Amino acid sequence: MRNWKLYTLLSLLINCVMITIAQGQQEDGLIEADNEAVIEPVYDYEFIPDFTYEEVNDRVRKMDTGMPFELNETIFAFINYFTVRNREYSKMTLARKEIYFPLFEEALKRHGMPDEIKYLAIIESGLNPKAKSRVGAMGLWQFMPATGRVYDLNVSRDIDERMDPEMATEAACKYLKALHRMFGDWELALAAYNCGPGNVRKAIRRSGGRRTFWGIYNRLPRETRGYIPQFQAIMYVFKYADEHNLILEDGTFPIAHEKVHFNAEMDLEQLAEVSGVCLEDLEFLNPSIIKNKIPHSQRHIALRVPKNQANYLAENKTWIVDSLNIREERLLASIEADKPKEKPAEKLIYRVKRGDALGRIANRYGTSVSDLKAWNGLYSNNIKIGQQLTIYQNPKAFNQQIAESGKAKQDATRLSGNPKTYIVQPGDSLWLIARKLEGVSIEKIKRLNKLNNNKIKPGQKLIIG
Repeated sequence: MRNWKLYTLLSLLINCVMITIAQGQQEDGLIEADNEAVIEPVYDYEFIPDFTYEEVNDRVRKMDTGMPFELNETIFAFINYFTVRNREYSKMTLARKEIYFPLFEEALKRHGMPDEIKYLAIIESGLNPKAKSRVGAMGLWQFMPATGRVYDLNVSRDIDERMDPEMATEAACKYLKALHRMFGDWELALAAYNCGPGNVRKAIRRSGGRRTFWGIYNRLPRETRGYIPQFQAIMYVFKYADEHNLILEDGTFPIAHEKVHFNAEMDLEQLAEVSGVCLEDLEFLNPSIIKNKIPHSQRHIALRVPKNQANYLAENKTWIVDSLNIREERLLASIEADKPKEKPAEKLIYRVKRGDALGRIANRYGTSVSDLKAWNGLYSNNIKIGQQLTIYQNPKAFNQQIAESGKAKQDATRLSGNPKTYIVQPGDSLWLIARKLEGVSIEKIKRLNKLNNNKIKPGQKLIIG
């Protein structure tokens, strides 16, 4: 059985032997005399110390906690899991604690709640503000959308406030306090946070009115039966990380920051380019902003920025916003300029030949029978030999121009090329149209559209010039 103290003594002994060997090499001329032998101590971060139930129990008894904590086999099994089987998870969350624990501790103290509740976020999200569960819970405290809305955490396609560390922590404190008032016990409040107060009430009834977690343990959902033991195991692991050689090779530290109100639409990538602020820092400090964009509807949001650049951004936010607007306008202009230009419709006159049909003519000129009929005022597919048909090539451009102009003005639709058209409105007649349009007569409309009578219908397209 390995022993932690024995391991330490063996490491020191190995270092002494290496120093002796180096000194012997120097005397033999293997190492130059004026170069001192430097022996760096070797630390084994992968070493897993042994421990017993009794050792862990002694440590638990020495823990000063604001919540009840008595070791049992279930909790011990989870301690073994976090210190032996899944050490990487423990190291990952230990590395993140300096970022979020100060925020949790301040909020819990302000609400008069036990400091140990901060460990709940480790079980919920692994201290990842963007964590998402399979059922849609989000953030450090894993709020569902409906529960989040109750505690003022709004969700849209642009901003998800469940991923805002400060707002989500405040909401979690309020929710947990409400659950504690409901059950009068912090462990039951945590259980209700996991499975809902309804399931806890049901477990209390089925257990004969017992009101402790371990008293209703067997009546709770399976996931919740492991929830509180995991929470208590994490409390122990964070208290005695060194004793289990959970030593971090590289620490993670928070980014000191302040808030700046720009009161404008904001693209974080463009802001980083204009201001010189690191984009990764902006993304890290503002996890609730989806796709790096603050929309106009959310322009009141205060943006978290690195503290060493906060004054610069606050003092220059007017020209920064102006610069972003100019960039946006130029971008839109360049996108518009890069769009392929549609060629104006080209008017053709086709004389019907023997054997012709509207479908065959439409295929030949890349258009449709319905367009041919609209352009030529035809109510049926019947055509005559020698009849002249007006055809507009590039009909996509022609119809697009009609659609765009028709939205702006319902009377005549002007095309970039010739001709002009008019879309018949309800109640129209050839006489009304001729009076409405300058320089257009009934005879001209009938001639241009090959009309044999004065009948027209709403939606019909008439060539008027």
